[in-house]
Amino acid sequence: MNFHRSPNTFIGHVHLTVSDLKRSLTFYTETLGFRVLEETDNKVTLSTDNQTPLIIIEQEEKVLPKQQRTTGLYHFAILVPNRRDLGAFIRHISESGYPVQGASDHLFSEAVYLADPDGHGIEVYVDRPESEWVWKNGELPFISDPLDIDSLLKESGDKEWSGFPNKTVLGHIHLHVADLNTAKIFYNEGLGFDITVPFRHQALFVSSGRYHHHIGLNTWNGQGAPAPGENHVRMNWYSIVLPSEEVRSSIIERLVKIGASIHKENGSVWIKDPSHNKIRLDLA
Repeated sequence: MNFHRSPNTFIGHVHLTVSDLKRSLTFYTETLGFRVLEETDNKVTLSTDNQTPLIIIEQEEKVLPKQQRTTGLYHFAILVPNRRDLGAFIRHISESGYPVQGASDHLFSEAVYLADPDGHGIEVYVDRPESEWVWKNGELPFISDPLDIDSLLKESGDKEWSGFPNKTVLGHIHLHVADLNTAKIFYNEGLGFDITVPFRHQALFVSSGRYHHHIGLNTWNGQGAPAPGENHVRMNWYSIVLPSEEVRSSIIERLVKIGASIHKENGSVWIKDPSHNKIRLDLA
């Protein structure tokens, strides 16, 4: 899990609007296996280690259903420590009867896909050993082969699912954007992420420290897709964790040069990508 700690840049947590907090809390704690870190009448912060916030769910007043064909969250991805954990999760989610939307072997990772009750996309995955990643000229292939579920279930043995293990992290985030070229300028030239999977199948993957991807970007909701309405179920924002103030200052300078929107408030630095995805730049 060295890809998700300093000196790398990685995803911290994601903040989601939901339509029914009680229903969502039940899903995230009982169906998935998160732990409550903080809770108020309209907002809950979720963790896997009782220390690190990974998901924040919040119910706003008079919130409307999630819109289709907009920019914003495609999915956030929960990275479990090993194949045994993923196998145990697959068995658990299957026995729960909750619908799974897909399962893929990407060669660098193995993943299952589902959505929360409001339609927020979720990936639960495990990385293959880094030695098995097939780099060619600094790039990785865009592969979605069938997942060997039987192998994962066999490896999990009789392990019972008791929630996400302590070392589970938010492995990456995948976003709908309006245009890949402007997204590339923002995430590559502005934020400084390296391109790992370039412009394949209307998608672009970027990372820090030669991870396969910390951020995925796609135009699958349509070129020029609009941002979701403020009063709809949506991703409010997500955080990127930087190794130092020096790095953050350099990023701000680059973002200013490309005309990005930057806002500072109470010691926090907020930015928006060209597709109006809101990001908080945190320090490790």
